[in-house]
Amino acid sequence: MAKPDNDSLFEAPPMAEQERMVEAILFATADPVSVTELTGRMPHGCDPAEALVHVRKRYAGRGVHLIKIGDAWAFRTAGDLGFLMQKETVETRKLSRAAIETLAIVAYHQPVTRAEIEEIRGVSVSRGTVDQLIEMEWVRIGRRRMTPGRPVTFVVTQEFLDHFGLENARDLPGLKELRSAGLLENRPPPGASQLTGPDDTEDDDDDDDQVEMFEE
Repeated sequence: MAKPDNDSLFEAPPMAEQERMVEAILFATADPVSVTELTGRMPHGCDPAEALVHVRKRYAGRGVHLIKIGDAWAFRTAGDLGFLMQKETVETRKLSRAAIETLAIVAYHQPVTRAEIEEIRGVSVSRGTVDQLIEMEWVRIGRRRMTPGRPVTFVVTQEFLDHFGLENARDLPGLKELRSAGLLENRPPPGASQLTGPDDTEDDDDDDDQVEMFEE
Protein backbone atom coordinates (compact mmCIF):
# COMPACT_ATOMS: atom_id res chain seq x y z
CA MET A 1 0.00 0.00 0.00
CA ALA A 2 1.42 3.35 -1.02
CA LYS A 3 2.58 5.63 1.76
CA PRO A 4 0.49 8.78 1.96
CA ASP A 5 2.11 12.03 0.96
CA ASN A 6 3.44 13.82 4.05
CA ASP A 7 1.92 17.06 2.81
CA SER A 8 -1.53 15.59 3.16
CA LEU A 9 -0.97 15.01 6.89
CA PHE A 10 -1.13 18.74 7.60
CA GLU A 11 -4.44 20.57 7.42
CA ALA A 12 -4.35 24.26 6.52
CA PRO A 13 -5.42 26.68 9.28
CA PRO A 14 -8.93 28.20 8.96
CA MET A 15 -9.11 31.21 6.62
CA ALA A 16 -9.73 33.55 9.56
CA GLU A 17 -6.42 32.43 11.06
CA GLN A 18 -4.67 32.84 7.70
CA GLU A 19 -5.98 36.40 7.54
CA ARG A 20 -4.46 37.08 10.97
CA MET A 21 -1.12 35.65 9.80
CA VAL A 22 -1.08 37.81 6.68
CA GLU A 23 -2.06 40.85 8.74
CA ALA A 24 0.73 40.21 11.25
CA ILE A 25 3.40 39.73 8.58
CA LEU A 26 2.45 42.88 6.68
CA PHE A 27 2.30 45.02 9.82
CA ALA A 28 5.72 43.82 10.93
CA THR A 29 7.38 44.38 7.56
CA ALA A 30 8.22 47.87 6.30
CA ASP A 31 8.70 46.76 2.69
CA PRO A 32 5.93 45.34 0.49
CA VAL A 33 5.63 41.54 0.67
CA SER A 34 4.81 39.31 -2.29
CA VAL A 35 2.42 36.37 -2.26
CA THR A 36 5.40 34.08 -2.81
CA GLU A 37 7.07 35.42 0.33
CA LEU A 38 3.86 35.03 2.31
CA THR A 39 3.52 31.45 1.11
CA GLY A 40 7.07 30.72 2.28
CA ARG A 41 6.36 32.08 5.77
CA MET A 42 2.93 30.62 6.39
CA PRO A 43 2.08 26.98 7.25
CA HIS A 44 1.70 24.48 4.45
CA GLY A 45 -1.66 24.56 2.68
CA CYS A 46 -2.37 28.24 3.33
CA ASP A 47 -3.76 30.40 0.55
CA PRO A 48 -2.29 33.89 1.17
CA ALA A 49 -3.76 35.23 -2.07
CA GLU A 50 -7.28 34.54 -0.84
CA ALA A 51 -6.44 35.81 2.64
CA LEU A 52 -5.20 39.07 1.12
CA VAL A 53 -8.58 39.58 -0.59
CA HIS A 54 -10.37 39.26 2.76
CA VAL A 55 -7.88 41.50 4.59
CA ARG A 56 -8.09 44.17 1.88
CA LYS A 57 -11.88 44.17 2.10
CA ARG A 58 -11.77 44.37 5.90
CA TYR A 59 -9.52 47.44 5.81
CA ALA A 60 -11.49 49.30 3.14
CA GLY A 61 -12.46 52.70 4.49
CA ARG A 62 -10.14 52.43 7.51
CA GLY A 63 -7.19 54.65 8.45
CA VAL A 64 -4.79 52.27 6.75
CA HIS A 65 -5.38 50.46 3.48
CA LEU A 66 -3.94 47.26 2.07
CA ILE A 67 -2.61 48.17 -1.35
CA LYS A 68 -0.85 46.31 -4.13
CA ILE A 69 2.53 47.67 -5.21
CA GLY A 70 3.91 45.91 -8.26
CA ASP A 71 3.60 42.23 -7.37
CA ALA A 72 3.69 42.82 -3.61
CA TRP A 73 1.36 44.03 -0.86
CA ALA A 74 1.68 46.52 2.00
CA PHE A 75 -0.33 48.51 4.52
CA ARG A 76 -0.22 52.24 3.84
CA THR A 77 -1.90 55.26 5.39
CA ALA A 78 -5.15 56.24 3.68
CA GLY A 79 -4.42 58.96 1.16
CA ASP A 80 -6.82 61.49 2.69
CA LEU A 81 -5.08 61.16 6.07
CA GLY A 82 -1.55 61.73 4.84
CA PHE A 83 -1.53 65.27 6.25
CA LEU A 84 -1.55 63.78 9.78
CA MET A 85 1.88 62.24 9.14
CA GLN A 86 3.46 65.40 7.76
CA LYS A 87 5.54 66.26 10.83
CA GLU A 88 7.00 62.79 11.08
CA THR A 89 7.66 62.01 7.42
CA VAL A 90 8.37 65.16 5.42
CA GLU A 91 11.99 65.40 4.40
CA THR A 92 12.44 67.53 1.31
CA ARG A 93 14.52 66.00 -1.45
CA LYS A 94 15.33 68.48 -4.19
CA LEU A 95 15.50 67.24 -7.74
CA SER A 96 16.78 69.29 -10.63
CA ARG A 97 14.48 69.92 -13.56
CA ALA A 98 16.66 67.57 -15.58
CA ALA A 99 16.20 64.78 -13.02
CA ILE A 100 12.43 65.27 -12.91
CA GLU A 101 12.17 65.17 -16.70
CA THR A 102 14.40 62.11 -16.88
CA LEU A 103 12.35 60.33 -14.21
CA ALA A 104 9.11 61.12 -16.03
CA ILE A 105 10.49 59.85 -19.32
CA VAL A 106 11.69 56.59 -17.75
CA ALA A 107 8.31 56.08 -16.05
CA TYR A 108 6.30 56.63 -19.24
CA HIS A 109 8.59 55.04 -21.81
CA GLN A 110 10.27 52.20 -19.87
CA PRO A 111 12.33 50.32 -20.73
CA VAL A 112 14.22 53.25 -22.24
CA THR A 113 17.88 53.81 -23.12
CA ARG A 114 19.94 56.90 -22.37
CA ALA A 115 19.96 57.79 -26.09
CA GLU A 116 16.15 57.60 -26.18
CA ILE A 117 15.89 59.81 -23.08
CA GLU A 118 18.12 62.38 -24.75
CA GLU A 119 16.09 62.20 -27.97
CA ILE A 120 12.85 62.87 -26.07
CA ARG A 121 14.29 65.66 -23.94
CA GLY A 122 16.19 67.27 -26.79
CA VAL A 123 19.36 67.66 -24.69
CA SER A 124 22.01 65.34 -23.36
CA VAL A 125 21.59 63.63 -20.01
CA SER A 126 24.47 63.82 -17.58
CA ARG A 127 25.62 60.69 -15.77
CA GLY A 128 24.97 62.45 -12.47
CA THR A 129 21.28 62.82 -13.23
CA VAL A 130 20.75 59.10 -13.78
CA ASP A 131 23.05 58.21 -10.87
CA GLN A 132 20.94 60.38 -8.54
CA LEU A 133 17.73 58.59 -9.53
CA ILE A 134 19.42 55.19 -9.12
CA GLU A 135 20.80 56.25 -5.71
CA MET A 136 17.27 57.21 -4.63
CA GLU A 137 16.20 53.72 -5.76
CA TRP A 138 13.51 55.17 -8.01
CA VAL A 139 15.22 54.01 -11.22
CA ARG A 140 17.18 50.84 -11.89
CA ILE A 141 19.05 49.33 -14.81
CA GLY A 142 16.92 47.00 -16.91
CA ARG A 143 17.77 44.51 -19.62
CA ARG A 144 20.12 45.35 -22.44
CA ARG A 145 18.57 46.04 -25.83
CA MET A 146 19.29 43.46 -28.50
CA THR A 147 20.56 46.19 -30.82
CA PRO A 148 24.08 47.21 -31.90
CA GLY A 149 26.11 48.06 -28.84
CA ARG A 150 23.54 46.36 -26.60
CA PRO A 151 22.75 49.54 -24.63
CA VAL A 152 21.32 49.20 -21.13
CA THR A 153 17.76 50.32 -20.46
CA PHE A 154 16.27 52.05 -17.44
CA VAL A 155 13.00 51.29 -15.64
CA VAL A 156 11.29 52.60 -12.51
CA THR A 157 11.51 50.54 -9.32
CA GLN A 158 8.98 49.15 -6.89
CA GLU A 159 10.23 51.80 -4.42
CA PHE A 160 9.13 54.48 -6.90
CA LEU A 161 5.67 52.91 -7.19
CA ASP A 162 5.46 52.59 -3.41
CA HIS A 163 6.44 56.22 -2.84
CA PHE A 164 3.65 57.47 -5.10
CA GLY A 165 1.09 54.85 -4.09
CA LEU A 166 0.91 53.19 -7.50
CA GLU A 167 0.22 49.56 -8.27
CA ASN A 168 2.11 49.77 -11.55
CA ALA A 169 3.35 52.35 -14.05
CA ARG A 170 0.01 52.24 -15.90
CA ASP A 171 -1.50 54.11 -12.94
CA LEU A 172 0.65 57.20 -13.62
CA PRO A 173 -1.19 60.44 -14.41
CA GLY A 174 -1.55 61.53 -18.03
CA LEU A 175 1.01 63.70 -19.78
CA LYS A 176 -1.44 66.60 -19.60
CA GLU A 177 -1.38 66.44 -15.81
CA LEU A 178 2.42 66.24 -15.81
CA ARG A 179 2.74 69.32 -17.99
CA SER A 180 0.30 71.22 -15.79
CA ALA A 181 2.53 70.32 -12.85
CA GLY A 182 5.52 71.77 -14.69
CA LEU A 183 7.09 68.54 -15.94
CA LEU A 184 8.53 68.22 -19.44
CA GLU A 185 7.82 71.88 -20.21
CA ASN A 186 11.53 72.62 -20.16
CA ARG A 187 12.11 70.80 -23.44
CA PRO A 188 13.54 73.28 -25.99
CA PRO A 189 11.74 73.76 -29.31
CA PRO A 190 13.35 72.46 -32.52
CA GLY A 191 16.41 74.54 -33.41
CA ALA A 192 16.83 75.92 -29.92
CA SER A 193 19.88 73.73 -29.38
CA GLN A 194 21.81 76.09 -31.66
CA LEU A 195 21.58 78.68 -28.89
CA THR A 196 23.02 76.32 -26.31
CA GLY A 197 26.70 75.75 -25.82
CA PRO A 198 28.17 72.28 -25.24
CA ASP A 199 28.45 72.92 -21.50
CA ASP A 200 24.96 74.35 -21.08
CA THR A 201 22.82 71.33 -21.92
CA GLU A 202 22.09 70.52 -18.31
CA ASP A 203 23.05 71.87 -14.91
CA ASP A 204 22.19 69.62 -12.01
CA ASP A 205 23.68 72.02 -9.45
CA ASP A 206 21.64 75.09 -10.36
CA ASP A 207 19.48 75.85 -7.33
CA ASP A 208 17.15 77.97 -9.46
CA ASP A 209 16.33 74.87 -11.47
CA GLN A 210 15.56 72.68 -8.49
CA VAL A 211 11.99 71.72 -7.78
CA GLU A 212 10.77 70.55 -4.39
CA MET A 213 8.14 68.22 -5.81
CA PHE A 214 9.20 64.97 -4.20
CA GLU A 215 9.15 64.43 -0.47
CA GLU A 216 10.27 61.46 1.53
